[in-house]
Parts: sequence; C-alpha cells; structure tokens
Amino acid sequence: MWTILIGAIFVICGILLLCREALGRRPLSDPHRSPLSERTLEPRGQGVRFLGLTRNWLGVAMIAAGAALLLLVSFT
Repeated sequence: MWTILIGAIFVICGILLLCREALGRRPLSDPHRSPLSERTLEPRGQGVRFLGLTRNWLGVAMIAAGAALLLLVSFT
C-alpha cells in the first residue's frame, strides 16, 4: 500500500515540477504589436526550449520512478 502511495506522489510531484518549469521562468503575456497582426499577447521570442530534457530532467525522472514503483506493485 505504501509503495502505491509513494509512486503516486512521485508522479504528481514530477508533473508539478514540469508545470513549474514551463510557467515559472518567463512572462506569460507581453502586449505588443506584431508585424503580422495588430496586437498580440504572445511573448516575443516564444520558443519550445522550455520543453527540453536538460531543463526538465528532474520532473521526468520523478515521473519515471513513480511509474516504475506503480508497475512493480501491479506485477506482484
């Protein structure tokens, strides 16, 4: 029973770490005029670098450890 709880906590904490990394380090909106449209809230230079494994390794590792614990319990 404790293994299931610990595995679930690892998965939830890993997801929260991924969310914190995606939302926490840059502004979510930047009102300005775009050359292609009138006004936009999209931040300038918004890329997908925040999805890289180098920034999210801890969250991915926690999710993998939690999933491994949950799979271990399900097969025993």
